[in-house]
Amino acid sequence: MQLAKHLAQGRLVYLSQHQDAITVSENDHYRWMAFNDVVQSIMRKRKPWQLTLPHHIALLLPLLFCKPKRIIELGLGGGNLTRFLRHLSPDIMLTTVDHSQEVINYFEQYFNPDKVCFDLICADGMTWLAQQQTCNIDWIICDVYHSQELGFDCIIKQLEVLTNKIDAQACLSINLPDINDHDINLCLTVLQQLTPNHHITYFTIPNYLNIVIQLTPNHWQLHRLIKRNKQCYLPGLILQRWRDFWPHGMQLNHLRKPYNQTL
Repeated sequence: MQLAKHLAQGRLVYLSQHQDAITVSENDHYRWMAFNDVVQSIMRKRKPWQLTLPHHIALLLPLLFCKPKRIIELGLGGGNLTRFLRHLSPDIMLTTVDHSQEVINYFEQYFNPDKVCFDLICADGMTWLAQQQTCNIDWIICDVYHSQELGFDCIIKQLEVLTNKIDAQACLSINLPDINDHDINLCLTVLQQLTPNHHITYFTIPNYLNIVIQLTPNHWQLHRLIKRNKQCYLPGLILQRWRDFWPHGMQLNHLRKPYNQTL
């Protein structure tokens, strides 16, 4: 059954009436969380660690090239990325930061059936990140829910904080949901100016509004690593599937001027 049909057949488990209305729904096979009727996370009940949304796969593609030890995840939601990473390897030191204690409570109650343990912090992600040292961060994943009321200037400020906390050896993965072409182009231009030591690769997700941007170190030979990388957490079947996904990204690192082409 297609995922859309599962969502249409869901029954409401929980409803929050706060400013950003949060709902938890489920059917016999899936449980999902939505913010203001926009589905953010979907968990397969039988295999809670399994990824269910394509933009989550796009966010985790740096796993093709490296075995990060220290990962910082900004934005918890229903914990799709968290559950996958904890299942992938016990060697990963994962810190997840979310500004909402309400979301954290929902995760623990409805989206953490295996009671996975990791460092979970309730704080404003950008404020918290600005206080961290860059030397021990291998990878930052930013999948923060953006309220339309905050405006685009907030996203630009977040890009500045994020890029300031990655050194030439670290990766950065960003999910930009529901953003227009002009603003995407501006984000890519800003990132080119802020991160001259990184490749920039971005992915449009078919049938979704998400744009996923990957920043990987310039000295990585991506074409060689994607074929012969032996330093990888991913099991063989997933590794091959994700290798096929990477060529769909569009690389900007070869451009030496601000990106201004319409996507």
